Amino acid sequence: MDSTSATHDVTNQPPPLAPYDASEDMALLEGLRREGAGWAEEDVRRLGRLAGSAEAQEWAELANRHEPVLRTHDRYGHRVDEVEFHPSWHHLMRVAVTEGQAGAPWADDRPGAHVARTAGGLAWGHTDAGHGCPTSMTYAAVPALRHQPELAKVYEPLLTAREYDPVLRVPTEKRGLLAGMGMTEKQGGSDVRTNSTTATPTAEPGVYTLRGHKWFTSAPMCDVFLVLAQAPEGLSCFLVPRVLPDGSRNTFRIQRLKDKLGNRSNASSEPEFDGTVAWLVGPEGRGVKTIIDMVNCTRLDCVMMSATLMRKTLVEAGHHARHRTAFGARLADQPLMRNVLADLALESEAATTLTLRLAGAADRAVRGDEGEQAFRRIATAVGKYWVTKRGPAFTAEALECLGGNGYVEDSGMPRHYREAPLLSIWEGSGNVNALDVLRALVKEPGTADALFAELALAQGADARLDAAVARLRGLLASASESGARRLVEQMALTLQASLLVRHAPAPVADAFCATRLGGDWGHAFGTLPDTVGLGAILGRALPGAD
Repeated sequence: MDSTSATHDVTNQPPPLAPYDASEDMALLEGLRREGAGWAEEDVRRLGRLAGSAEAQEWAELANRHEPVLRTHDRYGHRVDEVEFHPSWHHLMRVAVTEGQAGAPWADDRPGAHVARTAGGLAWGHTDAGHGCPTSMTYAAVPALRHQPELAKVYEPLLTAREYDPVLRVPTEKRGLLAGMGMTEKQGGSDVRTNSTTATPTAEPGVYTLRGHKWFTSAPMCDVFLVLAQAPEGLSCFLVPRVLPDGSRNTFRIQRLKDKLGNRSNASSEPEFDGTVAWLVGPEGRGVKTIIDMVNCTRLDCVMMSATLMRKTLVEAGHHARHRTAFGARLADQPLMRNVLADLALESEAATTLTLRLAGAADRAVRGDEGEQAFRRIATAVGKYWVTKRGPAFTAEALECLGGNGYVEDSGMPRHYREAPLLSIWEGSGNVNALDVLRALVKEPGTADALFAELALAQGADARLDAAVARLRGLLASASESGARRLVEQMALTLQASLLVRHAPAPVADAFCATRLGGDWGHAFGTLPDTVGLGAILGRALPGAD
């Protein structure tokens, strides 16, 4: 025996998690069926098994380790403005597009098609969050583009295609397209009405030239972009292709790629427009109203991605706890660790259940259900605020379950931890979403009625929930801008509790109501009261950890 290895025996370390089934989540599968997409269960399960495979997990690791590289010019000095990605990125993208994670639901007439996509994202998201950006924007571009039927007729079949075609060329010559978005500028950020990019009409009706600089445009390798710019009648929405119909490159100068905290597999950029050809989408001066259809979809995806990160890191923490021994017992058998894991499981189930309810509302809204449209309008902003706010604290606690191992890059947990804050910032920070809820309550009073109608479905089932609904009505009566976060937090917790009371097993619903509504809870995860049925919660969320 080599004496140099005598001190390096590996014991008491968990085996690799992969392969595992990322769809093995009762909250996910039950929500899929409940929201009208049970027909997609086998596809979701198949995608979950692929997501948890050793191969797909390696794709995610490599795509983040080998970050995208900007090439502004080719070897001869021609301006090309292209971004090079590691092959693993393309593997991830190809699966995502083929499996309907981009625009495919808009071409699927089956009720529940949008729910099926969201459920697939909750499973496939166990790989890498970065490539969810271009697929999300492609999905979200379709309803905005429909404001200009002539353009939608040309581009929608390509945006909804299940073909990943990454080479830049004339969009109509490709098998499938990806779409991006260019809204914010350095002087205003979320205050897009301060945008200074100009749009000048040309002699051709509906065609403009843009001049300006965007501050944060992710996925610059996409084929087309929806962009906000100041036209003669005010802020307007435009379609900007990277390649023009004659095969020439549109002016889309990528000044630099952002050096970000997380989301590092995905390229985010600052493009400059100078004589850039663009097509008007929707009426002049109605740019925000036009592009908000896109934002509503991407906000749902922020909720979905946060819920996915919660589930992924909970699975990692549970796996470690089942296979790691400390102080003479498995971590999963030790009371305090069980409390932490059960508390995380409650939060994860609440996030997943709300995500799928929002997806169901979106699906029914696009099919003409006005009540679901009103509910979607307010509940998506509420969910975006709260679930994405919970993500960073959740991933930090899950990381801590692995101890020092969780702080090491090889574990993958630091990548998830860095990813979590983005989802609260993307598509409007916490303040922006909280104020959006207030705006909806004032300008669209039917949204409050829709929310309380949803809460009424659980009336009488739990006294703590009934009391929370009454408190919420009181907060609503005195709503103010400075108290917007407090109001929206209570909306989110009450909505999550009502969904769990109606759909989750009694131990889950009771524990959530006792802690999140009843005040029998501390300020950190792992402070559930002794009366909570930890075994039942863990057995549901993490089979084998009960």
